[in-house]
Amino acid sequence: MYEASLRIRDDSAYAAATAGNAASVELWCNEHCDMLHVSGEAGSDVLDRVRDTVGVAASVERGDELVVVTADCLRDHEIDHIEGYVRKHGLLLVPPLRYRGGAKVCRLLAVSADDLTACFRDLVDSGFDVSVESKRAVSFASGSGPLLAPANAMPALTGRQREALRLAHAGGYYDLPRGIETATIADEMGVSRRTAEEHLRRAERKVMDSVAQYVL
Repeated sequence: MYEASLRIRDDSAYAAATAGNAASVELWCNEHCDMLHVSGEAGSDVLDRVRDTVGVAASVERGDELVVVTADCLRDHEIDHIEGYVRKHGLLLVPPLRYRGGAKVCRLLAVSADDLTACFRDLVDSGFDVSVESKRAVSFASGSGPLLAPANAMPALTGRQREALRLAHAGGYYDLPRGIETATIADEMGVSRRTAEEHLRRAERKVMDSVAQYVL
């Protein structure tokens, strides 16, 4: 099997809500409604956008994190939703959908690499601004870990921890040579270097604790 992550930049409601800020949205579809996990300080802006688009049935806020149950399903309000292309090319859309930086990121699985390529080309031909974030072959029986990570392999990061880790990864903090320093991460977060480093260390520890049992 093959896996690809596609980044689609558009002006859809949730993508637009994450443009120009550090907010990120994870969406699980439940047929009749969606459940959203929002992290980042722009949570109130995202909530307003959700309320105007599909309505809010319930919400719980804690610090800079927000969980929302919507009153309706987003795909019923979008003209060109990804599910139609996934179904057309026989792919599997692995939840959650992720929105950040003004785009949505979709993780797709396929039996054939050609099916992923055909879906990508179809999206481009339809006018989508889409790029491939990653693509790889995967196996059901792999010594490097499970095909689909179980729930307890997903660390429960706070909004600030997730932001620090995202900035570090995107900036090349883990590259050799290092592409970004913690001082730059701190500036982008608007906190002191010591605070940014603390968020990053805690995030790294949670990630390691979650995945160590599957890779070590």
